[in-house]
Formats: sequence, structure tokens, C-alpha cells
Amino acid sequence: MNANQHESSGPSRTQQITLRGPAELADALPFMLGFHPTDSVVLVALHGERGRFGGRVRLGIPRSPREWASTADHLAECLVEGGGRSGTRPDGIVVFLCQDPAAGETGRRVMERLRPFAQRLRTACGALDIPVYEALCISDGLYFSYCCPDARCCPPDGTPLALSGTSVMAAAAAYAGVRLRGSLRDMEGRFKPTGGPGEEEQRAALDTTAASIVPRILEAAEGKGREEVRETTLRLARGILRRFVDAKGKESPTAPTGPNDAATGGTDPTARTKAPTNVRRNPVGTAESDAADDALVEAGEAAALILGLQDRVTRDRAAEWMEGWEATAAFRLWRVLARRCVKPYQEHAAAPLALAGWVAWSTGDEPTARVALGLALDADPEYVFARLLHQACNEGLDPESLRSCLRAERDTRIGPEQAALSATRQVRMRTARPQGTRHTLRKPGRRTGGGERRSTAGVRPGGPAAGKPGSGAPKSGGQRGTRSGR
Repeated sequence: MNANQHESSGPSRTQQITLRGPAELADALPFMLGFHPTDSVVLVALHGERGRFGGRVRLGIPRSPREWASTADHLAECLVEGGGRSGTRPDGIVVFLCQDPAAGETGRRVMERLRPFAQRLRTACGALDIPVYEALCISDGLYFSYCCPDARCCPPDGTPLALSGTSVMAAAAAYAGVRLRGSLRDMEGRFKPTGGPGEEEQRAALDTTAASIVPRILEAAEGKGREEVRETTLRLARGILRRFVDAKGKESPTAPTGPNDAATGGTDPTARTKAPTNVRRNPVGTAESDAADDALVEAGEAAALILGLQDRVTRDRAAEWMEGWEATAAFRLWRVLARRCVKPYQEHAAAPLALAGWVAWSTGDEPTARVALGLALDADPEYVFARLLHQACNEGLDPESLRSCLRAERDTRIGPEQAALSATRQVRMRTARPQGTRHTLRKPGRRTGGGERRSTAGVRPGGPAAGKPGSGAPKSGGQRGTRSGR
């Protein structure tokens, strides 16, 4: 069971906003999380006499009421333990239950159905000596209070939520630059397969590719096949990143196409500096943009990347695309790959989802990071990479520490490659010196006139220039010794 904590979503901590009553609490919830929660239970910690907002945890509402008791205990412990690690144990808690009505159901009916869960959450927090100041149910555009008995402010049939953008919290969030990302359902939907006619084609591509790639990945750590899969996977991913550069999906003119691309696992560490200058700036937050990204990746390419990323080393190398234009393009690619993990390959989505969560966290989008990492753990609860990132993000750690580690690993890896490349280039420069400037060795005692040239200039039987057209004639008074050809 994984609790999504949202530590720093919302207006700046230096900006103080006073919320009065259940109505403003209900309106503030999306701004605290960064999105509109759907089918979620959210606990928010309060600190001090004035009830300053602190840590918060979110989890999907269990479908079975038999899981409500254990879920309530788990959430209360997560919130209290998280505050204890930061040295700020909560003084109180606010509970939110958010769920849309089912077909033929009303908001009030949802509230009544979830009342036992709300009561269990209150007793779980009370068992830890922390009171629940308010428990709200938000459903069908209404909010209901489980704590307030006054029908004048909290009528049994519910109270309409404030119009979007009209509350004090909305104004403060706009001033602070906080952007809501839609509903949680919409955010999760962008990482899940969409179905449709292309799903069968993707499944067939995954079946075919798995038969050839998986046995090579499962080789011993130093196996040649595994290393080839790594290089091929990273090179393909790098090429697709470049494909996302412009609106038409064509590769940038600066995109390296040969094997000497360090970011793809090649041998040229300097290739990383060739950043494209025409990165696409169009919005990437719509269904249309997702469809455009999907069209840039063929089924066979997606299958090769999904299966290749199951290798830990390959995934860690791909995590180095975490800054600048690479981060923007990589996030879009990981989201495409997550959508291509169709049945029965849902568990394979853990790798691209974790990478998407890492890039989002690295670039400051914590709400999206928590959603992606939560989905990664749903796909594979034992996926260590996602678990560690999820915990670090929830505890409010700075991603720069992990970025520094990845940079150091990259520099360590490409350092020897750069030295070898420099030596190779020096040799190439020597052998590629223009032939017209080469000096030849004259035999002692054999002289030619000052302006005289041989008719077969540059051709010396048995010499290193034999059979090479275009070599120039020796100049008068030429120097002894040639560095080429020896």
C-alpha cells in the first residue's frame, strides 16, 4: 500500500492565507495537492495554535469496506511518522474523502456510504493522540461535513463548492504561480493505455521483440548480448528524443546519427554538448499532443525500448536525461512508453513510469512526479527504483543530490572514453594530413634540379605511399623523415 504525500504543492510557505470554515477548506484542497483528487482519501496535518498546514498523504479509497480499517491505521501512521521524522508532530488533522457518484447515485448517498470510513479515520488518528478537526466528503460538486452538526452552515444535503477561481485560495495560488493540472483521473489517464485498434499491433510487437531481447538481457552481467541490447536501446531512445524536437517530428539537423554518441552509449563523449536549438514549445498537456507524441513512436520501437529498459543499467543510463531539452523530450517519451504497456505487459510499465516520475521531480513538478511514481508502484509494488524515488519525493528531499550522483557516474563512465577518443583523433589527424604537403626522404647523393619534378611524383616502389594517388612530389630542400606511413 502506498501513500502519496504532497509536501510542497501549493502557494509559497512565506505567503500566509487564512481559511475560515469547511467551504474554504474544501476549495483549498486541489491547490494543496496540485490537482483535483478523484476517488481519494487525503489527510492534511495541522500545526500550532493557528492550524498551519503541514504534511499530507493521499491514497485511493479502497473498494472493499473490509480494507477501510487497515487503510485508516496506515494513513494515520504515515502522516504522524512523516511529521516525526521532520521534528514536527501534527497537532491536528483534516480528513477529505473525494469520490464521484456512481450511476444513479447522489452526492449525499456517497457521503453516507463513506461515513464508516470517515469514522474509522477519526478513531485511528485519535488513537495516536491527534484530533481530527474536520472531516469532509466532496462529491458531485458538493461538500458535506462529518463533524459539524449545524445544519445552517453544513446542511445534510450538502453545500455547493465555490466557483473555480473565485476563492481567496485560488487568488493566492494564481499570484504564487501555482497551476492546477486537472483531475487525478486525467493525470493518471495520460500514463495508461488508451485502447483502440493500435493496441493489438503493440501487443504483437511486444511478443515478437520479447522473444529476441529478453534472452539476451538475461545473460550474465558481462554478456556480450546484454551489452549490445543496452547500446541499441539507448541509441534508439536518443534518436526518438531528437524526433520530439520539432513540431513535425523530424530529427534536428544537429542530431548525431552515427555510433559516436555518448548519450546513447557510444564512444564520443563530446556528442552530448550538441543540443538542438529548435526544441518544440507547443503545449504538451492535451490529448491531442499525446496523440501526436504516440504517432512519433512506432510499435516495434516502443517494444524495443520497453523491454530494453527492464535492464537496470540501461534504465539508470536513461535517467541521466534529466535536465534541459533532454528532460522535456524524455518525459514525453516515458509517458508514451507507459501508454504502450498493454496487457499482459502492464508490469513492464514500472520502468518508464519511474523514469517519468524522476524527470518530473527533477524539473520541479512534484504533483506529476507523485502520480507517476504511484502508478509505477501499482504496476510493480516491489520496484525498488520507484520506491526510493517515491520516498525521497514524499520526504521533501532535494533532487539535486541524485542529479549530482548521476552526473558523477556519467563523467566517470565517459572519462576513459574521452581519453581514448582524443588519442584516436590524433592518430587520424596524422594519417589524414593532406598528401600535397608530405615530405619524402631522398636517397643520399641523388639530387634533382631546383625546379625539376619527376613525372611519377610521389610514387616510390615499396614505400608507404605506393599505390596512393594524389601524393605530391618532394619539394626542393625537403626535410628528412615523414611521420606518416611509419
